[in-house]
Formats: sequence, structure tokens, C-alpha cells
Amino acid sequence: MKAADFVYHRANSIEEAVGHLAEHEGAARILAGGQSLMPMLNMRLWRPSALIDINGLVELDRVQPSGDETVVGAMVRYVTLERSPLVAERLPLLARMVRFIGDRQVRNRGTLGGSLVQGDPTGEMPLGCLVLGARVRVAGPDGPREIPMTEFYSGPYAATLEAGELLTEVVFPRHPQHFAFREFCRRHNDFAVLSIAVTGDVSSDGGWRNIQLGLGGVNDTPLLVTGMTARLEGSRLTDADIAAAGEAVLGVIDPSSDIRASAEYRRHLAPIYVRRVLQDLRSSLQN
Repeated sequence: MKAADFVYHRANSIEEAVGHLAEHEGAARILAGGQSLMPMLNMRLWRPSALIDINGLVELDRVQPSGDETVVGAMVRYVTLERSPLVAERLPLLARMVRFIGDRQVRNRGTLGGSLVQGDPTGEMPLGCLVLGARVRVAGPDGPREIPMTEFYSGPYAATLEAGELLTEVVFPRHPQHFAFREFCRRHNDFAVLSIAVTGDVSSDGGWRNIQLGLGGVNDTPLLVTGMTARLEGSRLTDADIAAAGEAVLGVIDPSSDIRASAEYRRHLAPIYVRRVLQDLRSSLQN
């Protein structure tokens, strides 16, 4: 199939893009990398009245340090996250996770902002941004605002952007000392059946603190597990601590079935992968 008719706008500024969004009253779509958008258009699952191309907005294609924070523009492509020395230094978890996305062609075109707005519950970038405590900056008719990643989704594929708002930047706080990531797919670089990311710091007495653990593919949105990780605060991540965390995760996930895996299989995998990723985190002390 081919896409239905639409009007094409090439924005020359953020303000112009926001203006076109307002002009079409929520019936327009932003064109960035197009890796999710174009298939949806060609299958006519989406029939927007207009596409607003933001590929010319170079101000959205930057990675900039800002004190302890790192600001990543919405148009920064996966390949930049994969290869940038600055990202490797300041956001190593994101640099590792992005290598699991699609193939080389997808990573050459796909963008961080596009992934976040798409909001695939199995997506690597929404999960990574959630675990790293990122904030999303958006521009709209009423001016700019920031949305914490913990509040960025109301459901699957449902970002909490208002009609007329454009995602412009993602702001990351200081990256924790240690991290680990695991993902299970049916085939190499396929959509994830389940993915888990964890970060943490180690205090001078050897106890773990500020552990953040998130899961993808086990809920309607990426899931940040808070109660379980609070119980790990100050622990040494012993085998008993890790085993208890693996069992506890079953009480907070609510996976669904799809063409890649059943809900029961995801529930089977979740505690296994929680244990493995926490073991990886503990082992990172030796690296």
C-alpha cells in the first residue's frame, strides 16, 4: 500500500514547526528519522493531514555537556549515540543499549526523539531514558516545558505531549558509577521480548546505593521498579539479595502476549533476567 494524501512542510525553525502543528490542530505528524512513521503511513494505520519535516533543524542535532547534566537533541541519531566519544563518556548505558536497536540502516536514520515519542513498550531508548532519570523538553504554543520520563507515557505508544507540542531535547543528570543491560530477542536485533537496565553507585563502605532498575516488554510502558530496589539500598548484592529481587519482580510486572512471546513466557523470563543483570552490576565492580 501507499500512504494517503498529506501536505508536506519543511520546517526552518522550532517555532515554524510548532506553528505548523497548531495549524493542523493535532492532525499533523513530525518527520524525523521516519523508521516507525513511514511503515505506519504506507499501511494507512496513520492518515495525518500533514507531515512536518524537522531534518533541517541542526539545533536539535547536538550532544552538549551542561555541568553534571548532558543535553541530547531530539534529532540526534542512533548512530551518533553509538559512536560519539562524549556519549560513551557521559552516557555509557545509552551507548550500550543503542547497539541493540535494529540494524545499521535503522541506526543510521532513527532518532532519540522519534523513539521516545513512538513509545514502544519494548523500545530500548524509552527504557534507558527512564532508568537514567531523564527529563524531556518540549516546545509548544504555550511555550517550553519539561516532562520527567516517569510522567512521559499514559499508555503504550502514548506520549503525554499536548497537541501542537514538539519534543526538542532530552536532559540527563549525572550518570551513575555502574550499569548493566540485558535483552532477550527471538533473533539478533529483533524487537525485544524483554529487556532490563540497571544503574547504581557504591559507597565507601562497599554498599550499593541509588539502584535504579527498569524493565521493558513486561508492561504497557517501560517500568521502573522502585519498591524492590529500595530494599537493595545499602546491600552488597549478595546471592540472597539478588535471588529475592528476582522473585519480587513478579509482583510488579503485568506482561501481555503478542507475536513474539506469551505473557507466561515473559513472566518466566523476568526473574531470570533480573538476577542476571544484578549479577552483571555486581561484577562491574571488578572492571
